[in-house]
Amino acid sequence: MGATERRGQWMIWLSLALAMFLTIVPMPAGLEDYRPQWVTLTLIFWCLTLPERVGVFWGFGTGLTLDVLSASLLGQQALGLSLVAYVAVKLHARVRLFPLWQQSFFVWVLLLAERLLTLWILGATGQPMPALNYWAPTLIGLLLWPWLSAVLIQVERRMGES
Repeated sequence: MGATERRGQWMIWLSLALAMFLTIVPMPAGLEDYRPQWVTLTLIFWCLTLPERVGVFWGFGTGLTLDVLSASLLGQQALGLSLVAYVAVKLHARVRLFPLWQQSFFVWVLLLAERLLTLWILGATGQPMPALNYWAPTLIGLLLWPWLSAVLIQVERRMGES
């Protein structure tokens, strides 16, 4: 592995670690339900941009780490992020051709799928069903995608320069 590839790996790790930090940092009680799905959005970006380097195993590892950090059911996030990573890698060639606003809707569908899978796990484990605002982070992710994508594209370009 060359120096550029190592630096690229570190940038991917760093961006996912920052996304995990944004996911677990405390927020005011009223805003907690509207926290964007930072980790999922970041993982989708890397799966679409570098599908040969970031894929299902990254989703699984990131999900397990997030499960431990958030004290959720072990494997819950891992399953959802693995599914999202698989679909993003499988469809990356098509999605990269879309304009950014159409990519946002693809990302929204992936965010919905991840939330739906988590909802299914909540039901299967006998936990109470969340309120309707459970779906709000997916809409926020839809709106954030163009800006997050623009920031991460700059990170990816810096990876390629060195």
